Amino acid sequence: MQETIFKHAVKTAITLVAFAFVGTAMLAFVFDITRAPIEASEKEARLALFKQILPEGTYDNDLLKDSVEIAPNTLLGNHQPTVANIAKLNNQTAGVILEAIAHDGYAGDIKLLIAIRADGSVSGVRVLTHKETPGLGDYIDIAHGNWIKLFDNESVNNTADNQWQVKKDGGKFDYMVGATITPRAVVKAVYKALQFYEANKTTLFAVAKIESKDQLKIIKDKP
Repeated sequence: MQETIFKHAVKTAITLVAFAFVGTAMLAFVFDITRAPIEASEKEARLALFKQILPEGTYDNDLLKDSVEIAPNTLLGNHQPTVANIAKLNNQTAGVILEAIAHDGYAGDIKLLIAIRADGSVSGVRVLTHKETPGLGDYIDIAHGNWIKLFDNESVNNTADNQWQVKKDGGKFDYMVGATITPRAVVKAVYKALQFYEANKTTLFAVAKIESKDQLKIIKDKP
């Protein structure tokens, strides 16, 4: 009796192992054949977003290929390493696309994509992710209005430090009544991203000229 139970247990265990092996193999196969299309789709979506803030004709390189890794930085608000995409035109640096995070949104983090021309002016800003209140704070998203375009052509050179606020606080940026916290956070984040650019543009563009990816340096936060 015990021998029969033992044989049955062994048979069951072998069957389970076989199913696990086959299941794992199938998952690996599916992952392998879908990975390339998914990566291609993500790449196209990323490039489409890039074109919204950095128009075609202002660069002629592969933005996804020409990139620089940036370590966690207080000005960008990134707690994890992020990537700056370098724009070039006729082999000359034309601008950079940065990711920045505003941690003081009304409902949490607001992740931004900011394109800055070589002269330090904003080419465009888009909201990547946010949790702001639908119908109220979500007007920062281009899908719900053009407010985010207020930053187009802005720079730290043509707008004084004390003007990088919403009008309610004495600055120059409009806002929607009843939803002040959200635009405050975005204005502050864009301003700090421009400060990061001004402090690191030489390093950004110098690193971008290095041909070997193995030589790329991580831009670290200044003490």
